[in-house]
Amino acid sequence: MRFSRRAEAVSPFFAMEFGRRAAELEADGHHVVKLNIGEPDFGAPPAFLAAVRELSDGRPLAYTGALGLPDLRAAIARFSGEHFGAPVDPSRVVVTTGASAALLLACAALIDPGDEVLVGDPSYPCNRRFAESFGADVRLLATDPTSRFQLDAATVERAWSESTRGVMVASPSNPTGTSLAYDELVDLCALARERDGWRIVDEIYLGLADGDRRSVAADDPGAIVVNSFSKYFGMTGWRLGWAIVPDEMVAVAERLAQNYYICPPTPAQFAALTCFEPETIAVAEERRATLRDRRAQVTDGLARIGLDVPVPPDGAFYVYVDVSATGLSATDFCDRALADAHVALTPGKDFGAVGAEQYVRLSYAASSAELSLGIERLGGLVAAL
Repeated sequence: MRFSRRAEAVSPFFAMEFGRRAAELEADGHHVVKLNIGEPDFGAPPAFLAAVRELSDGRPLAYTGALGLPDLRAAIARFSGEHFGAPVDPSRVVVTTGASAALLLACAALIDPGDEVLVGDPSYPCNRRFAESFGADVRLLATDPTSRFQLDAATVERAWSESTRGVMVASPSNPTGTSLAYDELVDLCALARERDGWRIVDEIYLGLADGDRRSVAADDPGAIVVNSFSKYFGMTGWRLGWAIVPDEMVAVAERLAQNYYICPPTPAQFAALTCFEPETIAVAEERRATLRDRRAQVTDGLARIGLDVPVPPDGAFYVYVDVSATGLSATDFCDRALADAHVALTPGKDFGAVGAEQYVRLSYAASSAELSLGIERLGGLVAAL
């Protein structure tokens, strides 16, 4: 069978590769502490699950409109205003099959072959894979601990060329868990806008950020802002996300959604209406506080066993760990951690070229007990090196 150049060019997603290897170890009877995947262990909120059970009574669950249920779009718009300081018209809300589908629609709508797209390095690999799939020339811009592993307007301005068409930004970021200060994000978007460039801003982890949780949609109505039910609400497997798009893009997004996947999952959409009720928001905020406690547990534990976190995270549920002091590359460290300590991590090469063999991503979305065990096992590994 002959595969496309596009398919051949896509590298493995190592977070999932280590997950597969962890599953093989577990099948052989070993307990593996899985800190490689960004998946909260809480599960979906209770009210959502109750709604799903009620919906599973045999009633017809037909297609919805491609842009999503009107009531859900309205609820998301209210949530954007009340929690992220960005009131938007519900007509600009596009409900999608996970945040991945929101990125799919945005890239399909904006990118032609040969367009240059600027992306930070390190960054979540799947975002740029969407751009590359539509023929973009993705240009990775190096970041480092001094910039909190985030792009800024000055870096983007220096990199902007005649072929640049847009920029992709994530704040808070996967893999580093760091945020771009709101004013700096607004400045970065303004710079792109002044050059007639588009802006895709990944705010999937904004609900889990410390301090300022304003959405850039408040100050840049032309930006495409992507969010998800997966992280703040803990609903990874239910595959529901959304995008806030400019008025002129709504009809385009609708046509693309109709052709790519018809509509988001109907039962998940109906049940997701419960996410915006006060009791579910309270649950999500309690979980956010729990994640902050877990972050402190992990960063303190890593320091105790001699592993450095150069930039303390302020959102999401990741720490970017410098393992160079161990004398191992990031990939070798992850291999040894899995094989010898039965702890699954993700090597930096998943996220770009910068620090690819220096940094390891650790997800603290697991339970406190699993985190304690994982740190203990990693401490034993480090001591033995």
